[in-house]
Amino acid sequence: MYLQQVKNFKSHPILYFVIPAGFLFLMVVNYIFSMDVDTNDIINKTIATFGVNGAFIMLIFPLALGLFIVLFWVKIVQGQSIKSLTTAREKIDWKRILFSFVLWSSITIIMTFLAYYATPENFIWNFNSNKFFVFLAIAIILIPMQTSFEEYLFRGNLMQGLVLVTRNRLIALLIPAILFGLMHMANPEVGKIGLIIMVYYIGTGLFLGILTIMDEGLELALGFHAANNLIGALLVTADWTAFQTHSIFKDISEPTGGFEIVVPVFIIFPLLLLLFSKVYKWENWKEKLICKI
Repeated sequence: MYLQQVKNFKSHPILYFVIPAGFLFLMVVNYIFSMDVDTNDIINKTIATFGVNGAFIMLIFPLALGLFIVLFWVKIVQGQSIKSLTTAREKIDWKRILFSFVLWSSITIIMTFLAYYATPENFIWNFNSNKFFVFLAIAIILIPMQTSFEEYLFRGNLMQGLVLVTRNRLIALLIPAILFGLMHMANPEVGKIGLIIMVYYIGTGLFLGILTIMDEGLELALGFHAANNLIGALLVTADWTAFQTHSIFKDISEPTGGFEIVVPVFIIFPLLLLLFSKVYKWENWKEKLICKI
């Protein structure tokens, strides 16, 4: 079992918190320095200097690089296999990753086009084939690396470390979800919409944590997270988001912080958990999510 297997790990527990603590320290420093700064203005100035793709690479490359740092640390320093960091199965289930990716990609595309046809005044056509396909090549490489870094860090290394120390499944679920949400505090979306958006960020972290624990591995979370960021970046951009891209549409509406938060966290995510539970025959929810190891 994904969390139970930590009982067999030989590394010193403190090693599981070095990379998460270092990353969160950098996030805190970034947040402190951004408190009195217009983050969106910095992004716009970076775009003016380096272009949309250049600014995007500068934003996402450190996170993409973080994937290799986490995997190196786990494999070389902790002496733990990447397979055991990823899944409790005999081997990584790539079909699960693909299924989750395709499912959430399809839902995201459908919802985006429904929103476009329902409220066309909120969007402008932003598609430029030359710019789009260059960005597509960049995004396909870097975004899955970025999302995988966050999954291996929060739902992998940190979650396993917390279980190793506390033997408490609920703590291992909640703390990474909360920290995952707080990681986004410096995002321009927070300044634009307000702290209410933290419900979405923490809710997403909680959803991904439940996916990982109930499915005994990171595969579904890896696929979902990659689809969420990649397809979202390709479909829609806005002047007030962290990811400003050469996407197909540009959202020119004023975000409300209501419908966009409530529907995913309290309706779509629970329905997805129900669907995954039926497909993969999850059982013993209480034991897996709450009971101690």
